[in-house]
Amino acid sequence: MIETKLSDTKEVCGENNLQKTKDELTILAIESSCDDTSVAISRGTIILANIICGQTVHESFGGVVPELASRSHIQNIVPTVDAALNMAKISVADIDAIAFTQAPGLIGSLLVGVQFAKSMAMSLKKPLIAVHHMQAHVLANLIGSNPPCFPFLCLTVSGGHTQIVLVKSPLELDVIGETIDDAAGEAFDKCAKLLGLPYPGGPLIDKYAKEGNPLAFRFAEPMIPNLDFSFSGLKTSVLYFLQKQERGFIEANLNDLCASIQFTIVTILLKKLKKAVNETKVKEVCIAGGVSANSGLRTELTSLGIKHGWKIHIPSFEYCTDNAAMIAITAYFKYFAGKFASLDSTPTARAIW
Repeated sequence: MIETKLSDTKEVCGENNLQKTKDELTILAIESSCDDTSVAISRGTIILANIICGQTVHESFGGVVPELASRSHIQNIVPTVDAALNMAKISVADIDAIAFTQAPGLIGSLLVGVQFAKSMAMSLKKPLIAVHHMQAHVLANLIGSNPPCFPFLCLTVSGGHTQIVLVKSPLELDVIGETIDDAAGEAFDKCAKLLGLPYPGGPLIDKYAKEGNPLAFRFAEPMIPNLDFSFSGLKTSVLYFLQKQERGFIEANLNDLCASIQFTIVTILLKKLKKAVNETKVKEVCIAGGVSANSGLRTELTSLGIKHGWKIHIPSFEYCTDNAAMIAITAYFKYFAGKFASLDSTPTARAIW
């Protein structure tokens, strides 16, 4: 991720625009990495507004259609910015910096957010801050009155990523484990599709699992060394199991199937997290990403923390899925570290941070 020098930012924005105290700093943040258009306003570390505009156009396709997503972002970005400003009860004149998601994500969706942020920063002569989407998910745990202490471990689980991150400071994060194939969120959605559930299926598995027996069926758990994950074998296990069943089996056993699938995914995740705690000796533990909204994962992590004496931090639901508040909190720390973006910044579909 390309960042500009502080001296270059002063030339564009002026010295006075960079002299803000930590409680005064007001950031407008934009998140557009996939199919949700989100805009947040923060003052200091307090979130004044966090507006998320979803897209229903993808439901009939069984997944996000990139071209349709980018077109919807174009339609949604201006009214979402206006809604955030109104909720925060501020005007554009009160904004001190503009932040945006630069990577990773759908390139067309990212482009809408990046170009809008650059145009806004240039017209207002405000500094620009580029944020990595996955770093922002982790730092969403710093929103609120009871943030984790450093260092802490974060299990980050979403539709596109599954990682264990050792967080030494807001801007010093080490990925110590990640998926070698599919992400946990993808496993949820694809297993849901095998069950005939509509998109997005992950939340539906969580819903039906509450009424089922998690030990009713056994599915494969991959034997991956170190702290890495794999979920492709689980999906294959579910597929082969369902192919052997008679017509009507899924309908008759839907709750138990969902509970068993969810139990297997959560077990895989928490076994690796427990191993990470044992290896690092870090007992401040957080979760992040869209799958961190899963009730089964939240419940089992809380129980595991009580059993082993971990201090567990679970973000509010609104900060689990893609949202601009997490972009704002990350930008807050980058601002005071002097890490700004230039006006020639471009989005990147894939990026290592």
